[in-house]
Amino acid sequence: MNRNRALELINGFDSQHLLVLGDLMLDEFIWGEVRRISPEAPVPVVEVRRETFHLGGAANVARNILSLEGKVSIVGVIGSDRAGERVLENASQLGADVVGIVRDDSRMTTVKTRIVAHSQQMVRYDRENRTPITRDVEIVVIERFRALLRDAHAVVISDYDKGLLTEKVVRTAIEAARDAGRPVLVDPKIRNWPFYRGADMITPNQSEAELATGLELTDDESILIAASKIRNSLELKSVLLTRGEHGMSLVDETGTLTSIPTVAREVYDVTGAGDTVIAALALGIAAGGTLAESAIIANHAAGIVVGKFGTACVSPEELEASFDEFSE
Repeated sequence: MNRNRALELINGFDSQHLLVLGDLMLDEFIWGEVRRISPEAPVPVVEVRRETFHLGGAANVARNILSLEGKVSIVGVIGSDRAGERVLENASQLGADVVGIVRDDSRMTTVKTRIVAHSQQMVRYDRENRTPITRDVEIVVIERFRALLRDAHAVVISDYDKGLLTEKVVRTAIEAARDAGRPVLVDPKIRNWPFYRGADMITPNQSEAELATGLELTDDESILIAASKIRNSLELKSVLLTRGEHGMSLVDETGTLTSIPTVAREVYDVTGAGDTVIAALALGIAAGGTLAESAIIANHAAGIVVGKFGTACVSPEELEASFDEFSE
């Protein structure tokens, strides 16, 4: 894809409205310094200097869409707690439509806390409830998804396996989106693999694809066989495999393999990279890009975000600069 075509699609992001359905989280970062080892145990003592909070999980997909100047509505579940309030406040302040976010008094909001010293993550601890949402909550989630679908150009299902995406929720969402003529892109988890039948595209990483197919992906032939197996078993139009330093591999509805080499200069932190990929990919497709064009844009977005620390996102200006750099 030439630079002018890339810029044409990127400049069209601001007129696209996406609907994100998925597990909402709050990413907490505790920043500090290490000057000594604890006398109580052979562990470093972190002297805390500050705390920051960022949208995580499906909420980070929405944040990336907004950073790329798209519009977004979010459907998900939070608890009736301070973490849930932070998710709502942060998403609203960034410009997301949050009327689809459901409060569930029976569960806590998922929080991932990372303790960082000297730009090095020391430890992470999670607070979460991964049990499936109740039948009553399912009904509300589906109602809100259907109501918001009318204004969406594409749907992203972001599965972090935290209990929101039950079989009923996922299958109903995919069926409703297909009936409405909206493309559905899924960032999957292995445990819920059968639920994604009938979506347009899924974006597994290499290890997920290997687990799902029982194949080791070592070359183009094995990648094509695995992706075709996934496409056929789930009745998908296409599969985009994300392969880290090896870039991406797209197998489209004709069974054609397109290999996309990475454009990352350095890999500093892969936190949230998958969120950036599916956000840019969905915006590219909604803006009228082909699957290959949209995957190339997503690849550039991933190359930028892995060079940043923490739960990061990408701007249109950074994407344009990346195409400028790699078209020289």
